[in-house]
Amino acid sequence: MGEARLDTPIRLQEVSVQLGGVAVLSGITLDVRRGEFLAIIGSSGGGKSTLLRVIAGLQRPHSGRVEVASPPALVFQDYRLLPWRTALRNVQLPADLGSGGPEQGGGLPAAEALELVGMTAYADYFPAQLSGGMRARVALARALAQSGDILLLDEPFAALDALVRERFNEELRRLHEKTGRTTVLVTHSIREAALLADRVAVLRGGRVVEVLDTRGAGRVSAYTEGVEARLRDLLGAGDSTRLRPPERPARGGSAWLPLLALALAGLAWQLLAARLNQPFLLPTPGAVWAKLVGNAPTLLEALWVTARTALLGTLLGGLAGLLLGYPVAKSRALERFLSPFIVASQSTPIVVLAPLLVSWLGFGALPAVLVSGLSALYPMLVTALVGVREVDRTYHELFHSLGATPWQRLTRLELPGALPTLLGGLRLSVSLALIGAVVWEFTDPNQKGLGFRVQEAGMYQDKAGQFAAIALLIAFGVLLYVVVTALERWAARRRGR
Repeated sequence: MGEARLDTPIRLQEVSVQLGGVAVLSGITLDVRRGEFLAIIGSSGGGKSTLLRVIAGLQRPHSGRVEVASPPALVFQDYRLLPWRTALRNVQLPADLGSGGPEQGGGLPAAEALELVGMTAYADYFPAQLSGGMRARVALARALAQSGDILLLDEPFAALDALVRERFNEELRRLHEKTGRTTVLVTHSIREAALLADRVAVLRGGRVVEVLDTRGAGRVSAYTEGVEARLRDLLGAGDSTRLRPPERPARGGSAWLPLLALALAGLAWQLLAARLNQPFLLPTPGAVWAKLVGNAPTLLEALWVTARTALLGTLLGGLAGLLLGYPVAKSRALERFLSPFIVASQSTPIVVLAPLLVSWLGFGALPAVLVSGLSALYPMLVTALVGVREVDRTYHELFHSLGATPWQRLTRLELPGALPTLLGGLRLSVSLALIGAVVWEFTDPNQKGLGFRVQEAGMYQDKAGQFAAIALLIAFGVLLYVVVTALERWAARRRGR
């Protein structure tokens, strides 16, 4: 984009855009003066939003010249608030990316912008907890916090009811008078355009057919006279500051069902063991408990060996999965290139690799961690690929409009956006890493973990000892599951859910 003159920060000359081979804009020539409020109206599909995207730099014209004095702040029709950030932190996003705040040249401090739109009291709420009108206010505050003096509005109030929309119109006009920003509004509403704008550009058939000067014209009568005024008085003022009530899980006896299932399983185990009366085949729960207590030091030492291997394997496999999954998610060509190796790695049973690693690396902790890590790799790779690709494209467009770097996209958009999916993969990875650690202990006599203790007890026909080691393994696996589930719930709360 070229550089606009100081008195006309937005200049378009013979701008044309084609989408899918169809001409959407044709020969658009338009100047927007500094500090003015310009509205663009037209029928649906007439190219209004495309014209706004051209001004914002999100759409390249096929021909013509676009000059914008400074990067504009854009309020999208769907608001595009990041669900894992509170209202205040959403407004802080431009400053976090280096495109907002007073030090960057004109953007308001986040707290001041939020106060300007009347949302200070809701600074710590997540978007899922806010009504549509409140989210619109936060989106507007984020634009005010962005540097520059150009504000673009793409039908930001289209989804609001009539009364709330009228209230927003009044507030928007007040904000424009207070901030003096050059403002371009796309709208379907003729009344909204006449109420707010200094000039209205009429877009029809992809062309600007006329630009009308509406300053001071038609701004009062439609709202203060006739039947509409009477109906408005009866309905009262529109209020957009409505919180969404938090979703509460259904309460009942369901929380006790797992405990009931465990109790019934223990009872069935006790009855079956007593019926068989063969402790070398099936010991009673009491015998297993006695073995756990009696051999506690040895079993806890074995648990530490297995746990250390499984946790290091999860860390190794998780990091490798992320480092491989992210570039694969960003490149379809790389995915096709690596797909034979990815499928082969998943199709190969991990127990088959154990003898090979013994011949290559010998026994010890290193091959144990490698086997555990290889077990944990695939789930994290796949969930990284899926999670990164499922981040909504509209958020990428938001970050593009804020001038984000690739590193900022990764750390502030893609990883937070993919976090719920990644945690789902982590839940599976820790289980597989534990399995890999036990598999290696069956192979390596130097790794005296719980897998080794299970095998050792079996050699001496100590079924109670075997069951005790297995029970400890199950308890550790459940603990890992609970920890990852707690992280998932934390991530859900970070999204206001």
